[in-house]
This record gives sequence, C-alpha cells and structure tokens, in this order.
Amino acid sequence: MQTSEVLVLGIAGGTGSGKTTVALKITAALPPGAVALLDHDAYYRDLSHLPLQERVRINYDHPDALESELLVEHLRALRAGQAVAVPAYDFRAHVRERATRRLEPAPIVIVEGILVLADPKLREQMDVKIFVDTDPDIRVFRRVRRDMEQRGRTFSQVREQYYQTVRPMHLQYVEPSKRYADLIIPEGGENRVAIDLIIGRLRHALAVGAGAGEGVT
Repeated sequence: MQTSEVLVLGIAGGTGSGKTTVALKITAALPPGAVALLDHDAYYRDLSHLPLQERVRINYDHPDALESELLVEHLRALRAGQAVAVPAYDFRAHVRERATRRLEPAPIVIVEGILVLADPKLREQMDVKIFVDTDPDIRVFRRVRRDMEQRGRTFSQVREQYYQTVRPMHLQYVEPSKRYADLIIPEGGENRVAIDLIIGRLRHALAVGAGAGEGVT
C-alpha cells in the first residue's frame, strides 16, 4: 500500500459532541477492513510514576496530556502500509495499560478526539478535517453520564473537573480548532444527511482506488 492510497479523516468536537458516534457510523457503513479507527484518548501519557492523588489532579483536557507525537508516528506508519501498536488507557487509574492493540493499515484512516484539530502536526496528517458541533447542554449531560457509568466517578468529581479543566480547555483549544475544519456537522451522530454524504464520498474514493489498483501491471 502506497502513501497516496490512504485517506486520513480527522474528527474533532467537544466532549460528548457525538464524534465517536460519527466515526463508528462511517466505519460500519464501509466494507470490512476499509477503515482503521484511532481514538486520540488512547494516547494519554502514562502517569504510573505519579501517586494516584497527583494523577487525578492532572489537566487531561490540555493538549500536553496526550502523546500526540506518537499518534503522528502511527499515522505516518499507516500511510506507509505498516501496522501499529495502539496503546490502551485505564481511565479509572489514569495509567497506560501494558497491552496494546494491533491496528492493520487500511485505505481509510479515521482519527477522532476533542483535540485532533488543535495540533498542527496532527492536522498535517489529515486529508479531511471534520468538526462535530453540538449544543453545550447536550454535551455536558452526555459527559456526566459517561463518566459516572463507565469511569466510576461521582457527580461531584465530574462537576469539579468540568469547571476546572473541561470547559476552560474547550474554550481555549477545542472551539477555536473549528476554524480548521473542512466540514462542520451539527448534532453529531443524529445528522444523517451529513453522515450519508461523507459515506458516499468515501465509497467513491474506495471505488476509484480499487480501479486504479486494477490498472497496475
């Protein structure tokens, strides 16, 4: 697989905006093996060297909390047709797990996360940049539900984190990154028209790529 054959999509948006839903719906609508899906959250830096009391006080919504340089390396490798070992992160303990996930290269690579458009080096790797734009009240409710149900946090913990880091970092980094988007999708996964248009464009790209491959002797 050559670099020119790979199409990289970046999907950003605030916490709870529905960007993961958009990425999964696109992936499910395309042929098996056509998409390699990367979650920027998997690249949180390993903080196992710090006591738990210090880990919980880290600003996880700041770009420095993520090892984006490793994600850039992985995107370059996938473009070159090489498999990568994607890290896994334990959000309860705030540490990186020992096990990794092997991700095979694919014609389409989707990388999603709140800050994927805020990092210039990440943006350089993207052919299509998408921002999922959802009302703040909906996003906050989704964030509270996710953190309490999936990450074992109390409401007071979620509320404190939201006011101390989530909201300020959204205003400082996430919302301004919207300016770099090629396409803005209101209401995330509920916007069937926008998702269908993206899927149609990707199916066309896959068909063109397959046709070009058949012509090589």
